[in-house]
Amino acid sequence: MNAQSAAASPYPHLFSPLDLGFTTIRNRVLMGSMHTGLEDRASDFPKLAAYFAERAAGGAGLIVTGGFSPNMMGWLKPFSSKLSWPWEAGKHRQVTSAVHAHGAKICLQLLHAGRYAYHPLSVAPSRIKAPINPFTPRALTGFGIERTISAYANAAKLARDGGYDGVEVMGSEGYLINQFLSARTNRRDDAWGGDLQKRMRFATEIVRRVREACGPDFIIIYRLSMLELVPEGSTWDEIVAQAKAIEAAGATILNTGIGWHEARVPTIATSVPRAAFAGVTAKLRPEVRLPLVATNRINMPDVAEGILAGGGADLISMARPLLADPEWANKARTGRADRINTCIACNQACLDHVFEQKKASCLVNPRACAETELNYAKTNAPKRIAVVGAGPAGLACATVAAERGHRVVLFDAAADIGGQFNLAKTIPGKEEFHETLRYFRHRIADTGVELRLSTTADADALKGFDEIVLATGIAPRTVRFPGSDHARVVGYLDVLNGRVKIGARVAIVGAGGIGFDVAEYLVHQPILDDARFAEDPFHAGAPHVSPTQDPVRWMAEWGVDPSFSGPGGLRKPQPEPPSREVWLLQRSPGKPGARLGKTTGWIHRAALKAKQVKMLGGVEYVGVDDSGFRIRVDGQEQTLAVDHIVICAGQEPRRDLFDALQSAGIAAHLIGGADVASELDAKRAIAQGSRLAAGF
Repeated sequence: MNAQSAAASPYPHLFSPLDLGFTTIRNRVLMGSMHTGLEDRASDFPKLAAYFAERAAGGAGLIVTGGFSPNMMGWLKPFSSKLSWPWEAGKHRQVTSAVHAHGAKICLQLLHAGRYAYHPLSVAPSRIKAPINPFTPRALTGFGIERTISAYANAAKLARDGGYDGVEVMGSEGYLINQFLSARTNRRDDAWGGDLQKRMRFATEIVRRVREACGPDFIIIYRLSMLELVPEGSTWDEIVAQAKAIEAAGATILNTGIGWHEARVPTIATSVPRAAFAGVTAKLRPEVRLPLVATNRINMPDVAEGILAGGGADLISMARPLLADPEWANKARTGRADRINTCIACNQACLDHVFEQKKASCLVNPRACAETELNYAKTNAPKRIAVVGAGPAGLACATVAAERGHRVVLFDAAADIGGQFNLAKTIPGKEEFHETLRYFRHRIADTGVELRLSTTADADALKGFDEIVLATGIAPRTVRFPGSDHARVVGYLDVLNGRVKIGARVAIVGAGGIGFDVAEYLVHQPILDDARFAEDPFHAGAPHVSPTQDPVRWMAEWGVDPSFSGPGGLRKPQPEPPSREVWLLQRSPGKPGARLGKTTGWIHRAALKAKQVKMLGGVEYVGVDDSGFRIRVDGQEQTLAVDHIVICAGQEPRRDLFDALQSAGIAAHLIGGADVASELDAKRAIAQGSRLAAGF
């Protein structure tokens, strides 16, 4: 894309070329590195090639692969992705050729896990176990360090042989290079540890030798840990010194790394405000001459354009946003940003899958990493299809079926689409769900789905359709205990829909995902008529804006230094006072929230702890009366003097219509909560609806 056409784009800075001297990147959209699981076996490289090819065809300028280790010790797990032998390089050409065919550049990320390696061969600068890993690493000898540096240079040369335009050296997120840089994990007293100059030597030698091995016309991106978010982390002066040393060693681009994996500050979850960390990239920009990449929670083109136009960065890294929509760049460039399938930063199908040793995908785009097996090709035999229920499952099924050429009618008894997403979007930290509903509204129009809202479908209305899909959702499970019919006992739907005015002291029965969401809602939602909050700037008045929408307040909540100056960029957290006193209760013993998402569950638990929510497991519900809620824990009975008890004890599938159709001898498919309602699961619902439609 030339400068003239970039100027005609709604986002001229985002779509201007970047001249690196020896090569040009066609725009400022960098698809950041994210491990998918397809990297780990060469037999999956055709799938990896198809995955990256769609993003290249979708307009990305530069793509960075998931991490490949330069040797076995650096494996993330046994037999995971590695590039160290000549015969491994040739297999990568199917990936690089697929990307180059669509005009994009591609770099291979070199990642040595160090003490984060999940296997007994792990090594590190010092013998210090990571708090998130059961394996204790072996301290590298001086000879071992030299061999590791040579392994990086060898892997980079093999990447060049495999057709890559460059490499990204992963020096961030607490992996091996970062472990050498930090006094927190480097306790050596030799030439590779001690003062900053010695701790930096490992990183600078790697970059220098990669440049020496690959020549001047090879992109070297260095991912610099600009904000570590761990105690004893680097100070700003140390980060600037590192950046200048890496520049002098021969890097081409500096990418921004935020946080270590063991950090207790969320960095990419949906509750993190958009572009919350862009300021740290902007702060470094005057210190170096290299192009800088801003990253983390940048998911829409207006946000990206604002950073570039304001001089805060030269490129924008987006990994999950291009997982969610491979056409992200093309849609933005051609003025169709409202058609982007926005990443909601839920982590449920991408990072959670990877940490569970499963292939990555995307909640809002189940085709991600399944491009060769889940196809939405035009049908040769159009059908007339009825979909009942316009929640996530029904929306996905209806729009995929219509995209394939089927004639689809989508029914819903409500006045708007969305189903349970309309509740989810009210939860502080889940505001991104608005974007998914905006996307589906346009998808309905663009694919030609006939939408019939405020319409209750019955068996008679569904006669004559070739296929009937029931996405009728769930009904909250009824819980019985003494006093469960008391006026103080209410359901979560009444709370989130605003039908019940909730008091200042609340007990929540059920500590699954819904219970945590309701607790989050209640500790933020103001009590508008309560005199206690009349002068409270956080809780008085409406509408209420949660800290997740305000980077300054969010940083104060989580203890991030807004100047990014001190060690690790941390300061003492200053959480805002909760709106209500909340008890979160579960019948089963153990820690509430133990079954929440692997990469986000700790965030929900920490957030509620900061809001002084009392979380109890092994609770017996004795009864409710006018004095409050009587419970028994560990044989001890107590009364919670609460104004309301909110029931969040699970759901049952709504199958009334299915039963009626069966009685009438009419076949129907069940998807989403109507099929399985154990927990509200949008990932499963959208994937199930999409796959069913792909098979019609």
